[in-house]
Amino acid sequence: MTPNDISLPVFRERVPWFGGDLQTARNALRRDHANLSKWPGARLSFTAQNGDQLSGVLHNAEGGTECLVVLVHGLTGCEDSAYVRASAQRLLGAGHDVFRLNLRGAGPSRPHCRAMYHAGRSDDLRLVLEGLLSAGQGVNGLFAMGYSLGGNLLLKYLGEAGAASLIDRALSVSAPINLAAASARLEARRNRGYHRWLLDRMKQDWTSGPLNIETSQMAALKSAQTIREFDNDVVAPLNGFADAADYYTQNASGGFLSRISVPTLVLHADNDPWIPADAYRALSGLPDYLRVEITRGGGHVGFHGGAGRWHDNCAVAFFRDAQ
Repeated sequence: MTPNDISLPVFRERVPWFGGDLQTARNALRRDHANLSKWPGARLSFTAQNGDQLSGVLHNAEGGTECLVVLVHGLTGCEDSAYVRASAQRLLGAGHDVFRLNLRGAGPSRPHCRAMYHAGRSDDLRLVLEGLLSAGQGVNGLFAMGYSLGGNLLLKYLGEAGAASLIDRALSVSAPINLAAASARLEARRNRGYHRWLLDRMKQDWTSGPLNIETSQMAALKSAQTIREFDNDVVAPLNGFADAADYYTQNASGGFLSRISVPTLVLHADNDPWIPADAYRALSGLPDYLRVEITRGGGHVGFHGGAGRWHDNCAVAFFRDAQ
């Protein structure tokens, strides 16, 4: 059975969260973090070649499980992002083990890293997956779910790995599969508030711990007025890219989708205020085991419906099909 054969729930916006902006903003306006105390977590760390340590929290479902789901947060997120905790609660309740990953320099990983994650740092995901398998986790199935930038990173990894993917099944939510288009959309006048909020959080994340960075780059980081400027003067040179355009081109997951070789479900909303849906509508020549679902409404990593977060309900249905 391919992802196209799976019956997914229908998305309907939850009152009063109508429209892309309210769907998006609810994650920040309602800080109703999911309660995970029923499934005590254990912190696991993974050491990169340069000594940086990525970490995350492993939760085991009651009564055993058939698989482990790795959750990969988005830009300025971490293991405790509301959407990550909500997914963890829903998946644990459905009988899946869950690992809430912090990308390099995010959340609790920040004090232990001198470099930072970016949209295409897929080697870090590979490092974590290999570490989990070596620790005896996910041996009966290793799944992953990525949100926004984390979704882009996940899709890029899957395309790079092809048939050698360590992930058996994957789901992305609101991924910026065209990074240049997403950056341009965020700079639009109507997104001025979102843009400033994200840029301020990026600067705070980068400067809240150790960094291998030159004085001139630190000055550029602090003075950047746009995310594109930040990417051009800081992210790109620190990671071997010529400029922001080169960074966006090389790491946009849209160019990797046709090479994905495992069942993958890609979810996006037609009214996402951050990421143009046109990039998804322009896709063609995708394999049968990759399904793209564009909903009417939902915002950016929103999908707040009458029966909880729609993308979490889709994940339960999609991952259950693999059992």
